[in-house]
Amino acid sequence: MQSSIRSRPPHARWRRRISAAAAVLLTATGLVALTGPSAHAVQPGRTTAYVSDFNGQAVSVVDTATGAVTASIPVGGFTQDVAIDGAGTTVYAATAFANAVSVVDTATNTVAATVPLAGIPTALALNPAGTALYVADTTAHVVEVVDTTGNTVTATIPVAGNLQGIVLNPAGTTAYVAATGPNRLVVIDTATAAVTANVPMPAIPYGAVANPAGTAVYVATAGAGITKVDTATNTVSATIPAAVNTTSVAIGPDGSTVYGGSPLSSGVHVVDTATDTLTTTVGGFSVPQDVEVNSAGTTVYVPDPVSGTSNVPGFLYAIDTATNTVTTVASGLSSPREVALHTIPAPEITGLSPTSGTTAGGTVVTVTGTDLNGATAITFGGTPATGVTCSSTSCTATAPAHAAGTVDVRVTTPGGTSSITPAGEFTYVAPAADIDVDVSAQPHLGILVPYLTYTLTARDTGPDGVASATVTASLPPGATATNLSPGCTVSSSTVTCVYGAIPNGTAVDKKFRVPLHLLSLGQVTVTGTRTASSPADPNPANDTASATCTVVSIILTTCP
Repeated sequence: MQSSIRSRPPHARWRRRISAAAAVLLTATGLVALTGPSAHAVQPGRTTAYVSDFNGQAVSVVDTATGAVTASIPVGGFTQDVAIDGAGTTVYAATAFANAVSVVDTATNTVAATVPLAGIPTALALNPAGTALYVADTTAHVVEVVDTTGNTVTATIPVAGNLQGIVLNPAGTTAYVAATGPNRLVVIDTATAAVTANVPMPAIPYGAVANPAGTAVYVATAGAGITKVDTATNTVSATIPAAVNTTSVAIGPDGSTVYGGSPLSSGVHVVDTATDTLTTTVGGFSVPQDVEVNSAGTTVYVPDPVSGTSNVPGFLYAIDTATNTVTTVASGLSSPREVALHTIPAPEITGLSPTSGTTAGGTVVTVTGTDLNGATAITFGGTPATGVTCSSTSCTATAPAHAAGTVDVRVTTPGGTSSITPAGEFTYVAPAADIDVDVSAQPHLGILVPYLTYTLTARDTGPDGVASATVTASLPPGATATNLSPGCTVSSSTVTCVYGAIPNGTAVDKKFRVPLHLLSLGQVTVTGTRTASSPADPNPANDTASATCTVVSIILTTCP
């Protein structure tokens, strides 16, 4: 029965112990420095790794940002391989001897369904739409096609020999199966569920990966290194023997680099696809079982059941693709073999509208950017905004109160917090409200009690609302005022009117009367002046206004 388990070349006697500082590996390219694993480093965005725990018959869930194993999900069999859909909502686990695929709901980290198979599954591949799961079933010698909507097997495709790995091209139109007996890459048309070609391999093929263009498949062919297949002709177009003992392969999202896990070399080979040559080998591992590149192409994750630097078993490592340095993501895993990744990208801000508001807060701001959906907070200079609603490219939020000055707006989602950028700068300014003062007069004539009615108008022209204001009216000498509006008082020859809140774009009138018998004949002028207001008035030019009437007699007065 052991031959039914997804195989790797024997490695126990080849296990290479590497010092914590460094070691070297002699390869076809010369001496390459191998840096030992170091402390965990946070990666861009938030990546969750789902690691097959073979002996533990489980899937381990690893938060790569913290290194914590957040869950261990029993799947009822020896876990051979794992795959995850594009939305990150479902993980599929191939379980040996249970002869099934366990369907895991990532929201609850529980098995939601089990799909029975004809034999022992060794490898999984999802189509781009996530609607079909292709299962390499090594003991039944078939590829089984699972409808992921109903979680049922809808087709079986005979493939002779032991099935070691399976991959689909980016379009999902072709499946490639690494098979032995004889050693070959089996080409399957997914539309017809039929084998269309067999490409001979120079050694046992253990896994394969298609480039983003779909023009080439790179096959891990162990003793023969990595073998490249031209998908147009289904022929071998290159071999990379320097990538010795490769048993797992992955490719960066831009297709420029292939990574090959090599248990016998205790390292990960790095291949330049432009020249199809080995550029370096990254060491610091013991028996790397798998390689998987995150969606940004910044990190390669490597499960390793045995540490290269300690006796603690079960590691998940990360290679920084910019520097080829290795960090420890998680330790204490039971027996990690394969890994599937789901990355929630970190949000990024590309613009704000408006870019300024008052220190009192309350400005509704539109934040544009990428990966903003699912936002849990938006902060202005560290202070949380309110009324946050987001789509993937836009958020609206109400700015909180803050001291005057420029602050950074940042968005936090499950993928992390947006970086500080000039596009996210918001300037708080002290509130200002321009009060336009106006004075008008209206004569009320008659023999008994003739008088002039004066109206003091305080008009808020913005940009902010008036909290309070005081306008005084200077009366002609010897005059007094009666019938004052609420908030107005008279003292000597001055009327003082106090105004409450005046919203931007509105006006408030205050009135009073001046009896005509107290006025001298001729021109009579009343001047209104803003003497105080809050917030500050930025424009003193319109703080004063006058109204002049011409008094001929108590029964003849004209006002403009």
